[in-house]
Parts: sequence; structure tokens; C-alpha cells
Amino acid sequence: MSGSGTAGKAESKAKALTAVQAALAAEHAAVYGYGVVGGKIGEDRRSEARAAYDAHRARRDELARTVRDLRGKPKPAAAAYALPFPVTDAESAVRLAAELEDRVAGVYSDLVRAAEGDRRRSAAEALRDAAVRAVRWRGESVPFPGLAERSAQSTASAAPPS
Repeated sequence: MSGSGTAGKAESKAKALTAVQAALAAEHAAVYGYGVVGGKIGEDRRSEARAAYDAHRARRDELARTVRDLRGKPKPAAAAYALPFPVTDAESAVRLAAELEDRVAGVYSDLVRAAEGDRRRSAAEALRDAAVRAVRWRGESVPFPGLAERSAQSTASAAPPS
């Protein structure tokens, strides 16, 4: 039986490493995206964008350390990332910031499920922080931060046919 316990721990560690790498990739993309946001955002929200950029850089660095702690090799950032839509002005920069936070929250919700102990607590804090930033950017909240895509799919599939 002790062998299955060891195998279970190894599987749990592998799942955690996969989820941490995904969160790291999301943070790399968020850092890149906030570089775009910062170039187009209005002066009135520039300090908010800078604070979010700094927060994502700090989380990215923390996740890279976590990957190494789990005996993995942190995946590097891409040279560039495809944006979900053109960012041409302050309004589209605000929309991008909200989208970045939604995407990061979704990845952290996966990490909350895969992690345990302090890693789970840290992932839950990151999820909360991203959800709060998304609300600030968007001006409204979503029912389940980090699960918005899943809740939208559930609502669509539960709706009666027209």
C-alpha cells in the first residue's frame, strides 16, 4: 500500500506542477498584455495599470520559484502574445485589462483545485486579486470569478431551446 501512496503523491505533485506552469504562462501573458495596456491607457488609470503590471510581475517571479521548488524548469515567456482584439485607445486598453484578469483568474482557479496547503492558499489569493482587478477594470462583477467561461457554458446549455 505504501507504493500507491507514493504514486499518489507523485501524481499530485505532477498535477500541481502542470497547474503552476499554466499559471506561470498566464502571468507571462498578463505582463506582456499590461505592457500594451500601459501604452494606450488614459492618464487617469495609468497608476492602476502600473500597479497591476507590478503585481503580475511579482506573481510571475513567485511562480517561477515554485516551479523550481517542484523540481521543474520554468517555461520562459514568449517573445509576443496574440491579443484577443486590437487595442487602439484607452477604452480598448481597459477592456484588455479586464480580459487579462479574467484569463488569469481562470488559470488560478485550476491551480486552487490542483494545489494543497500554502500553494492552494496562495493560488486562492491570486484568484481573488485578479477577480478584484477585473471588477475595477470592468466596473461590474461576474458570478464566479475564474469560472466565468464555465458558468456561461452551463447557462447556455441549460437554456430551453427557442
